[in-house]
Parts: sequence; structure tokens; C-alpha cells
Amino acid sequence: MRSENEAAYVQYVSERALPLRRTAYRLCGDWQLAEDLVQTALVKLFVQWRRASSAENLDAYSRQIVVRTWIDETRRPWWRADPVADVPERPAEYEDPSTRMTLIAALATVPPRQRAVVVLRFWEGMSVAETAKVLKCSEGTVKSQCSAGLAALRRAMPEEAAAKVGEGRGGVR
Repeated sequence: MRSENEAAYVQYVSERALPLRRTAYRLCGDWQLAEDLVQTALVKLFVQWRRASSAENLDAYSRQIVVRTWIDETRRPWWRADPVADVPERPAEYEDPSTRMTLIAALATVPPRQRAVVVLRFWEGMSVAETAKVLKCSEGTVKSQCSAGLAALRRAMPEEAAAKVGEGRGGVR
């Protein structure tokens, strides 16, 4: 890689690594695994940097790599352990930290593809079309996966916590 391309890559990664890590955490519910997913995704981005840097939306391109890396990881046989609800390393986005932890724990019970749709739609604020593009599926699939994922999320959460989440920033309800 040429030095100017390498410098552009380093600058991009230094600016966008934390948001990518947050996305990965929302997908997997574990900060260490999120870090591993982002590192793997950044290696893939480095390999494709020449093509990626000319993409229309580099953030979307990078986020897509993170989501696909996570989906690939969930298909591996070692991914059978139950997720542990650890206290996050950064402040909660909701007023009540217990509500956020309940949400993260409930999100961990949602199947991977549905979880990816819910995270992209409600935490990342992506449209149905953008989510479909990232996951390489139809908009109808995004809608059905979103509906099923939200239903699974609501079933996994206590009723009072689900009501609080609907009032919060992400508006999962």
C-alpha cells in the first residue's frame, strides 16, 4: 500500500474505530468480542482499502464489513456459549442503566440475522433500504426480520423495561 493510501487508512480508522466498536457491541453484547470483530473487520478493510476508499459511503461500507464479520462469527461452532451481560465500559444511553442492561441481555437472545436488522434499524438509524443493502437482502426480508426481531426482543424483556425502552433514544418499541 502506498504511503498516502496508508495514511488515509490510518486516519479513517483512528476516527471511526469507536463507532464501529459500538455497532459491534450492539450486535454481540460483549465488549471484548466487539473489539475482536472490529479488528477483523479493519483487517478486511485494509486489504480492500483501494476499492473501499473510493466507495460512495465509506462508513456504510465499513459497517457492512463489521455486520458480515459478526454474522460469520455466529456461524462458527464455538459460538454456542450464552452471552454474559457485563456492565458496559461507557455510560448508558438511557436514563436507567438497568433498563439498558436488560435491553442488551434481551437483544442477546434474538437470532443473529434479526438482531443485525434491529441494531441497524434502531440503533444505527438506518432506513429499510440501507439495511437491505448492508445485509444484501430484499427490503421485504428486512421488514419481516425486523418484525420478528422486535417480537423476540419484547418477549425477552420484562414489560416495564420494554415500556421504558420505547421512550428512550433508540425507540425500539
